[in-house]
Amino acid sequence: MKHLELFLFEIGVSIFYVKIVLGFVFSFLITYFSIPTIIKISKRKNLMDEPSVRSSHLRRIPNLGGIAMFYSIGICASAMAYELFDIYKFLFASMVILLYVGVMDDIVVMRAYKKLVAQIIVSGLIVIGSDIRIRNLFGIFGIYEIHYWLSVIFSIVTFIILINAFNLIDGIDGLAGGYSLICSALFGISYYRLGEYNYPLVILSVIIIGTVLAFLYYNLSNYRATKIFMGDTGSMLLGFLLAFTGICFIDIFIDKKLPGIPRYYLQSAPVIAVAILILPIVDTLNVIIVRLYHKKSPFDADKNHIHHKLLRLNLTHRRSSFYIIGYYLIIVATAYYLRHINVNLLLLITLFLGFFGAYIPDFFYKFQNDKLKSNIISKS
Repeated sequence: MKHLELFLFEIGVSIFYVKIVLGFVFSFLITYFSIPTIIKISKRKNLMDEPSVRSSHLRRIPNLGGIAMFYSIGICASAMAYELFDIYKFLFASMVILLYVGVMDDIVVMRAYKKLVAQIIVSGLIVIGSDIRIRNLFGIFGIYEIHYWLSVIFSIVTFIILINAFNLIDGIDGLAGGYSLICSALFGISYYRLGEYNYPLVILSVIIIGTVLAFLYYNLSNYRATKIFMGDTGSMLLGFLLAFTGICFIDIFIDKKLPGIPRYYLQSAPVIAVAILILPIVDTLNVIIVRLYHKKSPFDADKNHIHHKLLRLNLTHRRSSFYIIGYYLIIVATAYYLRHINVNLLLLITLFLGFFGAYIPDFFYKFQNDKLKSNIISKS
């Protein structure tokens, strides 16, 4: 690799842009050509996702697409963004553990407590072992620097919530994949603008984009023979990687006063990160609040997710995903536009818009029902 860098330097080509192109192309191609084999094996071995109470599909579909995603990200990130694995020693180990747990859950369905234990181990490895944690709240609720162990606990909980939150929004075609693509693009652009020191994270974001694009080609397919879901393997992996990139994003804006490293400070950085990841955060919190209000266990399966509400309006999976992602992109744009206002006010506005979006389908559903009732009464 050093010889290649030297050669490219001599001809005036930046190795970073070569890695960007190669990372995107190879991540796309590896996923694209891996998935048909996984579909074939899944059907031959009867490793299919069975329709259930909370499912929004009616047919048996292969659900091991996450294996191709791990395969692609693991290979391409190791080759093109190897600096990440030097800096964060437990990053790859955490991904391997999530792969094992996800595949086990997709095939035999693991007990919830076993998955939680595995997620705690993974989160602990990356937070304590690699020191990826939320160190500072930038004045949110009057809190700035957080004590080390409080920071560790808070960061582990954040990882666990986001890993499971992405798993929960993976209920219709294109939603988890499409939203992950958007989040990776937003974080990648931000890292690129923040300078060369963050280029490995830019490359990781591009690799995720290439991988997810190839997966979406099959996930959004109208042909049953080529359709696949990412399963818990894919959703947990994406949730973990986006939590990782989100916390790294916040960390960049802390003025560490380290020699040789550019210093940045934007007080609204944590809220911008929340805005980018707002859909899984709001959807999960809203569902838990509704379940507790109705005196049900937070872990009970139901159809109170935002995507379920849009399906009740007789929208297709594609349209539902498009509307959800479109609305939450507006929230990101709003948070970015208002990034210089008081950080607590910005957080309040972001969360209000997030929860408001979760109830917009309910307003339309009620309007639809009232209109139908009035039509029936007028005809009678």
